[in-house]
Amino acid sequence: MKKTLFAAFALGAMAFISPAMAQQSVNYQVSFENAAHHEASVTATFKGVQAPVLEVRMARSSPGRYALHEFAKNVYNIQVTDGQGRPLTPNRPNLHQWNVAGHDGTVTVKYTLFADHPDGTYAGVSPTHAHLNAPATFMYANGMEQAPVQISFRPPAGQNWTAATQLKPETAPFTFSAPHFQYLMDSPIELANLQWREWTVQDKGRSQKIRIGMHHGGTAQELDEYTQKAKRIVQEAQAVFGELPTFDFGEYTFIACYLPGTPGDGMEHRNSTVITSSRPLKNGMNSNLGTLSHEFFHAWNVERIRPQSLEPFNFADANMSGELWLAEGFTSYYGTLLMARAGVTSQPDYLKSAGYPILAVTVSPGKDYFSPVEMSMQAPFVDASRSVDPTNRTNTYISYYTYGNAIAIGLDFTLRTKFKNLSLDDYMRLLWQRHGKPEKPYTLPDLEKALADLTKDPGFAQDFFKRHIYGKEMIPYAALANQMGLALQSSKNAVLGWEGLRFQNDQATIAQGTFANSPLYKAGLDRDDALLTLNGQKLTSQKTLDSLLTHHKPGDQVQLEVLQQGTKKTVPLTLAQDPDLKLVPLEKASKTEKARREAWLSGKSK
Repeated sequence: MKKTLFAAFALGAMAFISPAMAQQSVNYQVSFENAAHHEASVTATFKGVQAPVLEVRMARSSPGRYALHEFAKNVYNIQVTDGQGRPLTPNRPNLHQWNVAGHDGTVTVKYTLFADHPDGTYAGVSPTHAHLNAPATFMYANGMEQAPVQISFRPPAGQNWTAATQLKPETAPFTFSAPHFQYLMDSPIELANLQWREWTVQDKGRSQKIRIGMHHGGTAQELDEYTQKAKRIVQEAQAVFGELPTFDFGEYTFIACYLPGTPGDGMEHRNSTVITSSRPLKNGMNSNLGTLSHEFFHAWNVERIRPQSLEPFNFADANMSGELWLAEGFTSYYGTLLMARAGVTSQPDYLKSAGYPILAVTVSPGKDYFSPVEMSMQAPFVDASRSVDPTNRTNTYISYYTYGNAIAIGLDFTLRTKFKNLSLDDYMRLLWQRHGKPEKPYTLPDLEKALADLTKDPGFAQDFFKRHIYGKEMIPYAALANQMGLALQSSKNAVLGWEGLRFQNDQATIAQGTFANSPLYKAGLDRDDALLTLNGQKLTSQKTLDSLLTHHKPGDQVQLEVLQQGTKKTVPLTLAQDPDLKLVPLEKASKTEKARREAWLSGKSK
């Protein structure tokens, strides 16, 4: 996902607050008397209010998510008083805002928060933990964005809870602070009986602490293994950029919750990340670490190497950016690549998965509708957004995660084969020096200029962006793979299409909208149509279908008996070649090609 406003709201900006602003403060008190029923009690006190009418709001979006989430729907029992405890009656001009007049410079708002979705976007409260994403939890006041914030938590009695957060710890137990509104909203909190691991990284003459606060049902030994692998991933990410970011308060915290029923998610923040999953470490170690790898790479890419289009992050509306193919897609590429470089996954296993983004872009008709820039702008419609009406995204959309991942591997291979001693690592390092380290947000022209300066070939950079970033042209993956000592291997099998099928009651139901370039689409079939027989043979299972297709080759025509909106009919269908693509090593690769492949996959940390 997912993000903070940086330059204007960096920690150092507090030095420029006016005396009047400095007298303002925001205080939250949070308790969990009804945790069994997923409720938290929140008291927000706004002091030094200068506006005659204080506008108190719940956020509609969250750092790292680009769609609207309407967090106000989960607050109720709202009571408002002034500094003397006198009741005030707020006016509600819209669903997300309460206007408070008649105050004495202090406004206290008490409310109940319902929280039953403990992922990176929402909040979850139960007797075992409180998992709080700030925008889903805390009301805020317009005009008090620069006021310092303090939060005090009161855990349920008898619970051995500690707190994992990037907020600054204060002297009092379970009390934390943030310098201003933006830092608060970027700071998730997990309160639970956490298991902790930490280590110190020496980097550029400074010491910084990396911490893991984990809520799970596994063993200490499993957490130790997880920690050792996480250390190697951190080292490999650091090696790409040449240094760690300077973390505020000198710490970075992995906030992990791996419990049954927990939604799977990962959400990066400036000095922490939330990682949630129902997979226990016992059988989900590497899957969970894959999310960790992705989110930690975000500490550079998007948290500090940040698109201008997300500045400032708008908590009252959806956030659109044309650069998510790099912010999210390149991070997806490195998330899995660093796992291989760290030795967490084997090179053969990595290569099996590395071809998937190329396959997805190759197969998807969406590349004919939107460029990577335009596809990134679709994020508010798809990034954990909610809708009830069917869409045609099967044919018009490719995830900017996937599209950007495919661009990243294509650009990496291009740099390694076209230019001497250059790679995508060098490009990311240059973006870090120009935009991340000084926290200077970038634009699309900035990205093109960086590529031109890196390669010393402005014509190449202009052409690459014109064709593959602003345009819709495919990168020549097969030829590039060969020069990397790899083959982009395809299957020779015949298939009905590339859609998912659901087998039940001796029939196969099309489980999704059909792709416009698929045989099923061309045969006039779509979502929820049932396939009864193929050349008279019942389709009882995937195994049965696979067995029948072994007797055919791509281009053969078969007869499908189908049930479409209650009507049985037989339609002809021309089988296609299975589009499955895999990257496999070329044994006959030249010495130079093998060296390129090894340089790409090998670990970089010392």
